[in-house]
Amino acid sequence: MNYDVKNILDGPKDGKRVFRKLGTCSRTFFYILNREFGYLKELEERASDTLAGGIMQQGHQCGMLWGASLAVGAEAYRKCKDQNQAVKVAVNATQKVMVSFSNREHTINCREITRCNFSSNLSMAKYFFSGRFLHCFNLAEKWAPEAVKSAMDGLSGIENKDSEMCISCASEVAEKMGASDEEVVMVSGFAGGLGLSGAACGALAAAVWMKSLKWCREVAKKTSMTNPYSKKSLDIFYKATNSKILCSEIIGMEFNSIQDHTSFIKNGGCERLIETLSKS
Repeated sequence: MNYDVKNILDGPKDGKRVFRKLGTCSRTFFYILNREFGYLKELEERASDTLAGGIMQQGHQCGMLWGASLAVGAEAYRKCKDQNQAVKVAVNATQKVMVSFSNREHTINCREITRCNFSSNLSMAKYFFSGRFLHCFNLAEKWAPEAVKSAMDGLSGIENKDSEMCISCASEVAEKMGASDEEVVMVSGFAGGLGLSGAACGALAAAVWMKSLKWCREVAKKTSMTNPYSKKSLDIFYKATNSKILCSEIIGMEFNSIQDHTSFIKNGGCERLIETLSKS
């Protein structure tokens, strides 16, 4: 699969406008990439509100990255021959997107970008009154074309042949929660703390998004940011991990490849946590 990326850095140029309209960074980039791929997903995009602010405003990986990863997962599902191949491609494309973002911001974490603790009213007030929130809008405007290009780079060159087994912890959670085949692949790039980065748990993010999706199917149009289903999953997760959230801290290691991650999950790694999240 190849994309025409000629002159892609000249567009899209409406990241700021889309952000203002949709309200969250995660939804903004899920929408922007979906639009570039030609497949909008309004319900799934609205459900991604809960990933804004670094997973329910916890301050970890920027919501722009979570939203972009969902979009590349959806595109991988459409273009790949089988699920193993789609998972591998989604993880690879997510990594490309993360490198692009990190090159621009020198961090992937929301709290370092916003300088805001969203659980503190005082910190939030400072974030808005100081004008720091404008940085996020400007980032959306400047990074959008780079995000699209890096996503397309990561998705390009797919060979439609049988792939070796590839497993994502996030996909395992989603599947156990009753996700469709497409949804299982959509979250696959979350593996190992998003693109195998070892940061905040991708399995948690998958559970939060799946619960948010359930809520969005029940409640029309409202933002899913504070829906109680996702909040319950977050609370259960913290109890299960003794308040740890970073993948590398929970498992005591980092992954060098999707093959490493696959072996870890296949051999029972995070089995109890995956079961707990899927039943949250």
